[in-house]
Amino acid sequence: MKDIPIGSLVSAMGDLTSAQPGATGQVFLALDLGARLGWALWQTGVVTSGTCDLSKSKHKRFEGPGMKFIRFTRILSEFPRPTIVNFEEVRRHLGVDAAHAYGSYMGHLTSFCDGQTPQIPYEGVPVSAIKQRATGTGNASKEEMIAACQTAMNYDPIDDNEADARWLLVILCESAGVRWPGGPVPEPPAKVKKPVTRKKKEKA
Repeated sequence: MKDIPIGSLVSAMGDLTSAQPGATGQVFLALDLGARLGWALWQTGVVTSGTCDLSKSKHKRFEGPGMKFIRFTRILSEFPRPTIVNFEEVRRHLGVDAAHAYGSYMGHLTSFCDGQTPQIPYEGVPVSAIKQRATGTGNASKEEMIAACQTAMNYDPIDDNEADARWLLVILCESAGVRWPGGPVPEPPAKVKKPVTRKKKEKA
């Protein structure tokens, strides 16, 4: 799905938002938190995904830094009510600003979920676990995550944020035993370990 503006999520998702949940009665939402929000949704046996630029606005010049978090909370309310939410759990940040921003997104997400009646359960998945499921290695690059999405799902994501969200959704569906459209997403090819060669000590 194309990158969509805030407030257009419902119309962009078409009939999905008005359809009733599938036979399992479940709706799954996966989020790659950040100003460039990646999201993926499983509902009625159909997967949709995309990105939202939370920092984009026509009035950005006159906005405070908290507006992107207000947009984030607003877009959460546009999704069909999820049974559970998975989000990318980042434990290491490049700097203080990045850590503060991530903490704010996670705080708004958890507050939103906890404030619903009944509460919406949520779970963080470590970055390395997402990369491991997609590529077979916990330190895959952004390009490798996109390529894995193209190969395993036959889907070309907008960027690595959407790719990460889709792989998060794969993990969520697999843990819940829910069928992925078209069948199970293939496991990544096994990494071939190079044999360790030890140098023989030369006799004196």
